Amino acid sequence: MTETLISLLSILIGIIGAISMGIIYKKYSFGIVGNTIAGVFGSVFFIKSFGRLGFNPQSVMENGMFHGILFSINCMVSLLGGILGLVAIKSIKSKLNK
Repeated sequence: MTETLISLLSILIGIIGAISMGIIYKKYSFGIVGNTIAGVFGSVFFIKSFGRLGFNPQSVMENGMFHGILFSINCMVSLLGGILGLVAIKSIKSKLNK
């Protein structure tokens, strides 16, 4: 795996998290396109923010070795980022509508 592939998988996992959150909780849904956009931005924001703790794609593939534990942490943070991105966009939308 390369760093680029790990980054793309992280974004895909964020999209899956946002779409599944929209399916489970209908009040947070913006449709497939809106949930996808929220998942992408939430995932990228969380990985860029918290990836400096040592589970960014460059650390996962450090010295050409694949570190599975760091990859699993990366995936969990990306999933959480997609979910929280959707919740944040919903709260922003509700505040703007008031």
